[in-house]
Amino acid sequence: MKRILSWIIGCALLFSTSAWVPASAADAWPSRPIRLIAPVPPGGGVDILARAIGQKLQGSLGVPVVVENKPGASAVIGTDLVAKSTPDGYTLLMGYSVLGTNKYLVQNLPYDLDRDLVPISYVGYIPLVLVTPPSLGAGAHLAAELFKHMTGVSVLHVPYKGNAPALADVLGGHVSLMFDTITTSLPMIRSGKLKALATTGPTRSALAPELPTMIEAGVPGFEISAWYAVLAPAKTPRDVLERLNGAIDRAIADPDLARQMAEQGVVLTGGTLAQAKAFLDGEVARWGPIIKAADIKAE
Repeated sequence: MKRILSWIIGCALLFSTSAWVPASAADAWPSRPIRLIAPVPPGGGVDILARAIGQKLQGSLGVPVVVENKPGASAVIGTDLVAKSTPDGYTLLMGYSVLGTNKYLVQNLPYDLDRDLVPISYVGYIPLVLVTPPSLGAGAHLAAELFKHMTGVSVLHVPYKGNAPALADVLGGHVSLMFDTITTSLPMIRSGKLKALATTGPTRSALAPELPTMIEAGVPGFEISAWYAVLAPAKTPRDVLERLNGAIDRAIADPDLARQMAEQGVVLTGGTLAQAKAFLDGEVARWGPIIKAADIKAE
């Protein structure tokens, strides 16, 4: 009888104890602050979008979302930090267009995009605009190479250290044309100092709806934008990825955020995990042949 009683008490304690076993890490997520790594200096488009998205995620998930700037080496430093982080949903990356080209431009890349990172959401994009001096009627370099690749037009690439000096030479008539982000060129287009020919997004830009897209202007399939996506370390639990994807989609659907980003020229997109992966895979696949054909090297 004592043995039977001991066995019953032991079973009761076992079941009682098992009832108090804490939920798995995925079930309990999130229970502490989330880091959103912006692999750029503060103040630029990537940083602004990261902070806007982070603020919305903070309200949705109920934990702080801290944006940390880890710039350097064409986003390699910040990207590698996330790639090597614990895959628990607490360290994320606000990636951007260079993720689609670094594989071909950066030697000895310390991470493997396919193996080490997983896309959560294709957040949005900013179209470029093709501008010329009124007298003629980096991402910009790649846009020009894509233009050459798709049209067969011979264009001499003139390298610059940034948009500002390139625009100065276009304004001065020293350079015939340039692909630039629409938000940078728009004030000069409006003032008549530059002539805009077409934008490069899939649809017309809300900032300049009078301008045709490159596709409408006669270059089928020509589409290039400065894009943004949120990624996590590979092997992050699937349910955590799905919850993050849903939270980002809810943030993107917020009218205030859409309005705020529209002022920066950003078109918010969103979508499923599968759509985010398909987008990133497509970007990586299409730039390889173009970069190799143009023999572009990172400087």
